[in-house]
Amino acid sequence: MFDNFLIKADSLKNEVIDGKVIGFTMAVKHANYRGVFLSLHNGYFIEVDGVDYPVSAQTFEINGKPPRTFEEIKTAVWEHWDYPDAAILHIAAPGGLAEGDHTVRFQQSVIAAYGYLPTDEEWVANPPTPGTGAGSDKTPYIVTYTLPLSGTTTSKEVTPR
Repeated sequence: MFDNFLIKADSLKNEVIDGKVIGFTMAVKHANYRGVFLSLHNGYFIEVDGVDYPVSAQTFEINGKPPRTFEEIKTAVWEHWDYPDAAILHIAAPGGLAEGDHTVRFQQSVIAAYGYLPTDEEWVANPPTPGTGAGSDKTPYIVTYTLPLSGTTTSKEVTPR
């Protein structure tokens, strides 16, 4: 049910910093109507036109804060991502994407959404790999979208903390 709403259709853009295309971005939503505490968000399985972009190539921008890695997000235990809010997912891919339509395969991974689950302790120690279905919550399958590249977004260089 939530599958059709995980990526905003017009949000796929190349990301430019200092005149260089460093990757691409897309606006994403959470699959669970309750939202999630950020520390439970484990990243995404993302494949665009057959190219896999691992969690290490992803940063996540939400709540007016600069993009963060999912390692940094693990410490955001009191910060919440509310269901109606779109976040910006940044994917490092020098040169970005070509003009035109792109096939995007996508699945989010969240450690837990409701109270205690038998997998909770294991997943905290060894978070599931996005794309395996583990932690996918309301989207148990990898979802495929066809999205047009909608131009570029210009970002500022963020100084590491």
